[in-house]
This record gives sequence, structure tokens and C-alpha cells, in this order.
Amino acid sequence: MTDLTQGEAWQALEHHAPKQRNRHLRELFDADSARFERFTFRLDDLLVDLSKQRITGETLHLLRELAEETGLGEHRDAMFAGEHINTTEDRAVLHVALRHPVDRPMYVDGENVMPAVAEVLDRVAAFSREVREGERRGATGERLTDVVNIGIGGSDLGPLMVTEALWPYTRPELRAHFVSNVDDSHLARVLRDLDPARTLFVVASKTFTTEETMTNARSARAWLVDRLGEEAVAKHFVAVSTNGEAVAGFGIDTDNMFGFWDWVGGRYSLWSAIGLPIALVCGFERFRELLDGAHAMDAHFRTAPLDVNLPVLLGLVGIWNRNFLGSVCHAVLPYDQRLHRLAAYLQQADMESNGKSVRRDNRRVDYTTGPIVWGEPGTNAQHSFFQMIHQGTELIPADFIAAAKSSTPMGDHHLKLLANVLAQTEALAFGKTPEEARAELESQGLTGEELEALLPHKLFGGNQPTTTILYDELTPFALGRLIALYEHKIFVEGSIWGLNSFDQMGVELGKQLAKRTLPALASGQLAGLPAVTASLVEEIRARRGD
Repeated sequence: MTDLTQGEAWQALEHHAPKQRNRHLRELFDADSARFERFTFRLDDLLVDLSKQRITGETLHLLRELAEETGLGEHRDAMFAGEHINTTEDRAVLHVALRHPVDRPMYVDGENVMPAVAEVLDRVAAFSREVREGERRGATGERLTDVVNIGIGGSDLGPLMVTEALWPYTRPELRAHFVSNVDDSHLARVLRDLDPARTLFVVASKTFTTEETMTNARSARAWLVDRLGEEAVAKHFVAVSTNGEAVAGFGIDTDNMFGFWDWVGGRYSLWSAIGLPIALVCGFERFRELLDGAHAMDAHFRTAPLDVNLPVLLGLVGIWNRNFLGSVCHAVLPYDQRLHRLAAYLQQADMESNGKSVRRDNRRVDYTTGPIVWGEPGTNAQHSFFQMIHQGTELIPADFIAAAKSSTPMGDHHLKLLANVLAQTEALAFGKTPEEARAELESQGLTGEELEALLPHKLFGGNQPTTTILYDELTPFALGRLIALYEHKIFVEGSIWGLNSFDQMGVELGKQLAKRTLPALASGQLAGLPAVTASLVEEIRARRGD
């Protein structure tokens, strides 16, 4: 692997960037009346508008050369071929197989994995149908009406985000709940309003040893047993795991265990049996449409030329903003309340993948890598942090995501929502000049010192880069396609940065230290703890009366 910053393409971008930093989007649009058409890209009804990014045709050309020089195409092909591109864990990365047509092979270590994928999908389909149609019932014969998913990280964020997004496809008599935090208030709040006779728990842990998940699962089990007896566990618990011995020891019938594979990373697992809650509350047909949408993006990413490849273009613009314009963060702004958990989902997908400082060749980087990802739905976000994007001191690239049509039409709500999407991206791009602000204040009757004092506060610098992502309607297919778009965008950025985007070593140290600290909190034995930790343990024990 060559030094990224010493390559010809990177050096050309370094030379190009200063010219672009001083150009305003007003100037770029004035100079090119066809700018929208030139920088808008499509896949069926999906539109990605990059015209309000601070780029030119030359910028994209140089970025494509960077992609080619760093071997993006070869790295992408290696992923789809099932090669062990997760180098630190010596694993393939093949979540794309989970949404691949089951009659078309995909291989890992010479084995076609699609029959195994099909078998799990068939079992998810059968189980979800039995619950939804009332054929599978609880220990007392009651129909199951509440599904509680117990997981954390990818075993929680994915299915939670999707079930929230697809709520119009759910039925009121079958509700989904999610418990992830080991804080007892999370589980207590969910259980408070549930009838144990009607509750189905899905425990999602590949190893069945994840501490937060298993702590919550054991407490949920105790809650159920206290009310319905030990024999009820087999009727009210299922597992998404590969550890049959631990699952059976918990009291779950292994016939109700749904497996997945080590080539499925946690943050890419909603497409697997981890998506069981989605199939349960939305129906397997909708889950299948979600997979089909993701596969449509997979096929596009795999085959489309770089200059019209949507994930590649998003990734290249992300590199441009991060490494050459100096942005430190990236805002995800879905103008759809159904996507209110999308930013949280993408925080994990992006920051756990590319929040790294060591390359695949084991050397530290000498350039910035993954951005801070954050966001909230519009229009709520406009009334909270948009002030900083408009008039703060940071460059904050943002994605605006919207559907042209509402799935839940009500009066003119959706038109007002869309009006705000268009208005905000316009305002962020073009701002408000001193002349425009002065004319506005004069029209309000202000003059003299009063006008001059207020004028600086009314200026908007603009030139904040945004991408607009538009599609017809937020169907399961459109949602799957959108999620896969971001998955592959993250892959593109990580590939160019030379990172292994598929491990998460950074989450381990805190877990290790927590295991050491827990006995000290319980017993007061402080040996081996740093002085500052020991002092806090003593403080906490004193406050608890221990």
C-alpha cells in the first residue's frame, strides 16, 4: 500500500483545493447555468444532487483519479468475491450476500453461502408468519402482541431504525420494543406496560455472551418466570445467535435459534436474522422488499462506472470535504420523522468503520479519516442546531434526505416539509449578502445606527456544502436502497483512506476495564485500580451506602 498523500492524485487535489476554497457557490452557479443537471445523478427514482457541493468537474475528475490510484475498484471486487478484506480478524465481509438473489451463488472460502442464507430466510419467514397469524402463541395460549428485541449496537440500532421507518407497514396489534442499555431503567420502562402472556423476547447476540445484552436478557427472563413460571421461557424467548449450547442453557429451544455468520459484521447485520423483529412487525414480504432495495444498490455499486456510481460519488465528496476543505463532521438531516433514528444508525456505521488512525498495512495515517456523524430530522433540527450551520464558525457538510410523496398524507403537511428542504439548502448554499440584508432591514423601516447595529447579525455567509437525496416514497425498497447507499459510501471512504472498515477494536478497552471495575464496585476491593478510579469507586460506594 503506497503513501496516500504522496500519490499523484492526492498531490493534484492538494494543488486544486486552494482555488476551490475561495470560490463561493453563488459564483459556481452563476458561471454554469446547467450546474444542477451536471451534478445530479440518478438510479431509477433515486436522485442525488451534488450541485450545492463546493466542487467542479475538475474536482470530480481528480477525485476519480484518486479512487483509481488507490485501487477502489479492486477492493470493491474483493469484497464481493468473499475475500478476507477484514484483515485484522481474517474474515470475509459479505453482508451483500444477505440480500443477494438466493439462486445466484456467492462464495466465501470456496463455499457457496447462498443455500445457508436461503435456509435462514425461510425460517425467518415461517416464524414471522406463525406469530403474525396467531399460530404461534404464548404459554397461556394468548396471542403474542409485543416483540421485545434485546440487543446492543448493530443488534439494536438496525432493526430499531428500520421498524421505526416502516411503521406505516405495521399492524397496531403487533408492536415492537427495543432494549439495549444496561441501565435498568431502559428494561424497566419497556416491561412496565407489557403483559407477559403476550410478550415475545428476541435475544440478539452472536456469541450469547455480550454483557449488556445478557444482563438484560436474564432480567427479562426473571420477570417472565416470576409471572408465568419456568416452563414459559421456551414459548416466550427466541435467540439470534450461533452459540447453541448457551442458548439451550438459557432455556430457549434451539429450534427457535436463528444463526448468522462471522462474515456479517454487527453494524451490517440488519439484513440477517438480526432483522427478525422487522419481519415480525412489518411482515416478511416487506422485509424481502427491504433486502431487494439494498441489492439494487449493491448491483449499481458493483457495476456502474465511477463517474455515475452513487456510493462512489458520495464517498469522493466526503473525502473532498474532510481532507481538502477541512470539515470535521457530517450532518445527516432526513426530512422524514420516520427516519428519526437514521443519524444514530449511521453514526455507528460510519464512526465505528472509519474512526481509525491505523491503516490496513499497520501504519498510522498522516491525514484525517472518518468524520463525526450526527443529525436529527427536519424540521425539528431547524429549531435547534441549524443556527450553527448557518452562522457558526465550522464548515458542516450536510445531507438532506426527503421523499417526494408522503406515505401518510395529511393536508399540506408534506408540501410544507418539502418547502423547508428546498429553502434550507438554498439558504445554506447562497446565504444572504450585506446588500440583501440591508434592503430587508430598510423594508422594515430601519435606518441609521439602528440598522447598522443589526446588520452584522442578519448576514448569512452561505457556501455550506449540502447534498440533496430525493426519492418517490419511503417504501421498504427505497429504505433498503438508501441504507445500502450509505454502507457503500462508507466503504469507499475507508478504502481510499486505506483503513480496515470492518473491525471495531476501539470498543474493547473500555469493556475490559469495566470487567475489572465491577468487582471493586460490588466488594470494595480496590487492589489493582488506578488511584483516580479507586477514589471514584469509594465515592460511589459511600453514596450507595455500601
